[in-house]
Amino acid sequence: MTVLVTGATGTVGRQVVGQLLRAGQRVRALTRNPATAGLPDGVEVVAGDLTDPASVGPALAGVTALHLITFGGDGANPYAPLATGPEIVDLAVRAGVRRITVLLGGEPGPLQAAVEASGLEWTLLAPVEFMANLLEWAPSVRSEGVVREAFAHTRSALVHETDIGAVAATVLVGGGYAGRTLTLTGPEAITRPEKVRTIAEAIGRDVRYVELSEAEARARWAGEGYPAEVVEFFVEVHGNTPEIGYTVVPTVEQVTGRPARSFAQWAAEHADAFRG
Repeated sequence: MTVLVTGATGTVGRQVVGQLLRAGQRVRALTRNPATAGLPDGVEVVAGDLTDPASVGPALAGVTALHLITFGGDGANPYAPLATGPEIVDLAVRAGVRRITVLLGGEPGPLQAAVEASGLEWTLLAPVEFMANLLEWAPSVRSEGVVREAFAHTRSALVHETDIGAVAATVLVGGGYAGRTLTLTGPEAITRPEKVRTIAEAIGRDVRYVELSEAEARARWAGEGYPAEVVEFFVEVHGNTPEIGYTVVPTVEQVTGRPARSFAQWAAEHADAFRG
């Protein structure tokens, strides 16, 4: 089979590509700029932009299974729903794609609805917080040994990006989860101070957690260029985490046959990023 991976240079997309390669599949990766993709040997890298469906059609030729992302915003609003989703799904149906996994993110959009109505064998992947998001702490940890964040009280069952990729690849190759939404978590729900302590243990040096007020967090996000609706999204997700975000579920192990990776494992793997 040939599997097309969209968002192939993203945090999860790279993991999906790698897991499919290890499973011996033919992998085609869609990216806006193939010259800078940096994907492994053996991957067929093709140019295409999900916001321009005409550029995606040729990449679907001969594709059996497809990994899609639901968001297509710019740097200021990366969580904007992909408006061209229904057109992409229609192209996939006409190309003969049989199986689709969809990485959910941000607000529900038209792509999800189109996939569910497509008649294809679809599976939605709903990971909670990515462990990889914590790399945004690396600069302040390296320079000051400090993490400044709001909402110390909330917990997250954050998930390793490798586990998300493994679930996607397993479903794309073997199926078995048609018509289902798979919530993906790590093996524990932890607070921000606990995350900071885990990183400190991984790098072998003290790291302080300094709690920001909600007002300070809002001001920082606005200063980073995020529009008001994204700031509100951040406040809601981080400050009033929904139950699904802190409830550990065994999906990763059920699908892949191996336990979900812990945050301590992730921190050890990425220790050099925090040491500098």
